[in-house]
Amino acid sequence: MTDLAMSAVIFACLFGAALLRFWLRTVLPEQQLSPASRDLIKLGIGTIATMTALVLGLLVASATGSYNAESRGLTEFSARIIILDRVLAHYGPEAQQARSLLKVAVSDLIQNTWAKGSHSPAVGPTGARAELLYEEIEGLVPKDDKQRALQNRAVGIASELLQTRWLMEEQLYSSPVSVPLMLVVVFSLMITFTSFGLHAPPNAMILATFSLSALAVAAVMFLILEMYRPFGGLIPISSAPLRGALRHLDQ
Repeated sequence: MTDLAMSAVIFACLFGAALLRFWLRTVLPEQQLSPASRDLIKLGIGTIATMTALVLGLLVASATGSYNAESRGLTEFSARIIILDRVLAHYGPEAQQARSLLKVAVSDLIQNTWAKGSHSPAVGPTGARAELLYEEIEGLVPKDDKQRALQNRAVGIASELLQTRWLMEEQLYSSPVSVPLMLVVVFSLMITFTSFGLHAPPNAMILATFSLSALAVAAVMFLILEMYRPFGGLIPISSAPLRGALRHLDQ
């Protein structure tokens, strides 16, 4: 199920729970809607609303932290690309082929992830080029201790880049958001929405308020889910760090 579809389901659940209050109003005995009952209902719903707000805050903080971590990871990934290019440049003309492969791999990664609007780490050719780059660096034959040290350094950086590249790939197909936690939040909100205006007569203003409230909550849930997919959602991480690294490779 896509994030948009899940958000639509959340909206339907919350708005449906709000509409349920109209039916409850007709079936509940009048003595159960006494002032004393109202005070107890408000107390219980206030407790549920407070706990729900805390859990929802945790979800927002977790999603924001995950998104920011991925953004920092992309910046570090780009910095390692520049460092790898400089190490290969110091190695000598023998590493020119590896430098060319690095430039092509970065260019394709940007093209397939951002330029085409897919917002997903490139698979296939780009992954194959990353493997070829690693093999090209490993295949270098150093002539002295300096080149041997530079090759070892380059192999280490290339290995880190390859690992990060596949972590970006796996990020597409995993959603670290806790489904049970989401269900608890939605269920608690449904209880809260059901209790809203239990004693107020139905009218167009109340319906509009309920629909807008449910829409706002669904929008927040949508953003939370999207931030957990920084390379596959509607708010992808900026490609500026990689583009900056590519400009350095042209120098």
